[in-house]
Amino acid sequence: MTRLIIETDDNWTREKIKVAISTEAKLLRKTADRIQNKIWEFENKYGKMDRENLYGKVNDMELLEWEAEIETLQKVQARLKSLEEIIFEYK
Repeated sequence: MTRLIIETDDNWTREKIKVAISTEAKLLRKTADRIQNKIWEFENKYGKMDRENLYGKVNDMELLEWEAEIETLQKVQARLKSLEEIIFEYK
């Protein structure tokens, strides 16, 4: 959880900060959805992923891309969670 304390009496500034964070969260959600779709396409094509079972059956580049997509998705989801947990406090 992150607590963001904003010291201003300017409502416009308060709102801009919230909108900026909200916009970033929306972009991360879209990115996560796009990555998840790529993972689903791969899994629809080859089945549920198990690197050991797929080794030698799947193009190495595709396997590397799948692994990279999963790693990227995890990072994006962690960043999104961080933004979604922000609590705004105003002074």
